[in-house]
Amino acid sequence: MPAPIPTRVHYHKGDRELELGYPDGESYRLPIELLRVYSPSAEVQGHHPSEAVLQTGKRHVGLLDISQTGRYALKLHFDDGHDTGLYTWEYLHDMALHRQAWWDDYLARLERAGASREASVIQIHQV
Repeated sequence: MPAPIPTRVHYHKGDRELELGYPDGESYRLPIELLRVYSPSAEVQGHHPSEAVLQTGKRHVGLLDISQTGRYALKLHFDDGHDTGLYTWEYLHDMALHRQAWWDDYLARLERAGASREASVIQIHQV
């Protein structure tokens, strides 16, 4: 069964969360940091699981824009310049349903790498 298509997509800028509302009344909020570190782009995921690149320092990342791609995905434009990768409805729904597991995996990978969610340099954001 294909994933449901959101009827509502809303960016909560202050909370840095993307809200997805579905036809059945369910609603999920995903942290932008989580969306960024699990970007489905080849830049992040590689072309094979062994090529995946751990994303660090993304705690304060936000969105500049959201655009729909056809009838199957969203393209997210992050304020750190990343804007590749298409977030299919299936990918977003899976992330929403398993948000805690994805988050726990991310934190465990950071810990194993001795890395941090905090940026190692001061980020300058265009206003």
